[in-house]
Amino acid sequence: MNKTLLCTLLLSFAGHACAQQATPDADFPDHLTGDIGPGVFRLERNILGKSDKTSVLPYAYFDYKRFFARLDTFGFKTVKMGAGYLELAARVNFDHMDAERGLNRRSNSIPIGIGTLQETRFGAFFLNAFYDVNKSNGTLLEAIYAAQVDIGRAHIYPQVGIERRSSAYNDYFYGVTASESAASGFRQYHAGASTTPMLGLTIEMPIAENWVGNITFRRKWLGNGIANSPIVNHSTENMGLVAINYHFK
Repeated sequence: MNKTLLCTLLLSFAGHACAQQATPDADFPDHLTGDIGPGVFRLERNILGKSDKTSVLPYAYFDYKRFFARLDTFGFKTVKMGAGYLELAARVNFDHMDAERGLNRRSNSIPIGIGTLQETRFGAFFLNAFYDVNKSNGTLLEAIYAAQVDIGRAHIYPQVGIERRSSAYNDYFYGVTASESAASGFRQYHAGASTTPMLGLTIEMPIAENWVGNITFRRKWLGNGIANSPIVNHSTENMGLVAINYHFK
């Protein structure tokens, strides 16, 4: 899919949604609902021998009218679809790599696309399809299922998912060109597409009136297109998060 076609499709969806906004809908309250607060993120830098990085970043998981924020994914709900809405979505990624050791710089991806959150009595299903409009021009597809288990005052959310990255996406970030190989000593590598399973667990606990604590851990088992790259350290990636959030009702 080229950039022009993608932008045309997204503008078409947005125009349809804006036309719908003239009709009040109980699904879109006119106030913010959800959680906002500071979070400490432990992000794994799984490339070129980099060590893990701990950062203090905003935590956001909320809805405001048709707009939503879900940690690293932001977007706009359009037309009703099943137990949710067709969504225009964008993701914030920090997957850049500075030029070093004979390798060229990789810029952050800018994935935009469509998705949906289907909230059912069996749990929540997150489905997204992204296209990187920045340098890789690759695609990223994902499907995640999350359940809710309540134990006392704690809410526990086990998650299982799968991610599919195209060859173009992977090759930009994890491939090694002939010129890079000659300059760096890493073997030349063309990264193929990858299928990556994921498991996660979130524990949410009230800590004061309108305040909640959040602990999240996720692990990905990288598909061969990524894991076999000579500049990747190992075949798993972890993400940890501890946040204290104000809960808007």
